[in-house]
Amino acid sequence: MNTKREHYIPFNKEFLLEQQIATFAPTEKKVNDFKKLFDIVEHYYHYEAFNLNRNLKQNYALFDPDLSLKERQSFVGKSDFSIFKETLLTVLAHGNYTRIEKETLDKAFKESDLIGLNLSIDFNAFKDYELYVRGQHKAKEKVKKNIFWTKEIEVEYYERVMIYLNYNEADYLKENKVKLGKMPIDPGSIGLKIFKRVPKNDLETIFPNAIPRMSTRDKLFFWVPGIGGGISLLSTTVIPALIGMYAAYQSGEAIDLLNSKASLNQGLIALGILCLYLFRQYNNFVNKKIKYGKMLSDSLYFKNLGNNSGAFYSLLNSSEEEVLKETILAYAFLERSPNPLTAEELDTQIESWFSTKLNTDLDFDVKDALSKLEKIGLGIETNGKWEVIGLEKALVTIDELWDNVFDYNKKTVEGF
Repeated sequence: MNTKREHYIPFNKEFLLEQQIATFAPTEKKVNDFKKLFDIVEHYYHYEAFNLNRNLKQNYALFDPDLSLKERQSFVGKSDFSIFKETLLTVLAHGNYTRIEKETLDKAFKESDLIGLNLSIDFNAFKDYELYVRGQHKAKEKVKKNIFWTKEIEVEYYERVMIYLNYNEADYLKENKVKLGKMPIDPGSIGLKIFKRVPKNDLETIFPNAIPRMSTRDKLFFWVPGIGGGISLLSTTVIPALIGMYAAYQSGEAIDLLNSKASLNQGLIALGILCLYLFRQYNNFVNKKIKYGKMLSDSLYFKNLGNNSGAFYSLLNSSEEEVLKETILAYAFLERSPNPLTAEELDTQIESWFSTKLNTDLDFDVKDALSKLEKIGLGIETNGKWEVIGLEKALVTIDELWDNVFDYNKKTVEGF
């Protein structure tokens, strides 16, 4: 099955900038102008990211579980949930994150690539929950099937996963006897977590209230032999031998101790073997739980990139970089083009460049890139065709844009 192409550009901005600069060589002035242009553009986008961060923190504070109750209460009437959610979705879109659809989540909950363990999640804990991902890759992993045999499988990973958890209020949780596992949560809060390199079919492992459960297969392998074998051995071997020995003892009749003891011993040995089998099956389940615990600790220690308000920095950094990369590419391709291009022509050129030059198949977000160019005054659209202003004029334009970010002095002069 083909993986859906992403808007995400899996190369850092410095690499892409150097790739575009190389096309200007040996024109040293154009190289320097191009570097200067995107140095100012980067600062401008960083300023925009700062404002988004301030907006997020202000409107998230009332729901931030890392703040004390007193601190949170001070934001009543100041934090607006709808503004927070809208801003968060804007940042995620800029960072080229996409929301995981329910069908994909359901599949992940039913299948497992690495832990081979069913996890029970009480979704009544949440008013709402959402997962957003970016970047995918495949890797070979060895999975232990039994003591002596391991199997190599291909596992698909998400490069980044953000989980959004909007918890229900305390009264609702108590009334519905919600199972939260061992993870403490703050009712009425909103939890945010960002992870790297999460297996696509093990997405459920990042839920804080995921509780390991025996699968139907585990239960069958444990209970069917246990009940069936136990009853069979007890009824055909152990119990008859004991009854026979007890009856003979009561009646005073002579008994064949050798045969009775042999029969009893065989039954007990068989029961012992059955118990060892059951212990092994249960131990397999326990080992899976230990493996899950290790995966969870690895996720929290090695894979976790941010929690709650701390997640904003990771999100904003990636969104800022994605926006800059799109702007660099759109400007560079239009600047080199001898004629104005339609959005479709520009899109095709950039995607073809990624395919042939970098062996990467992606869906370049041309609409967003052109919108950014137009917003900062570098792109011009005429009758459906796009062009950009030259580097020298672009430097003046972007410098004026940056100078006008703060107009306190202008306001002061006008006020006199």
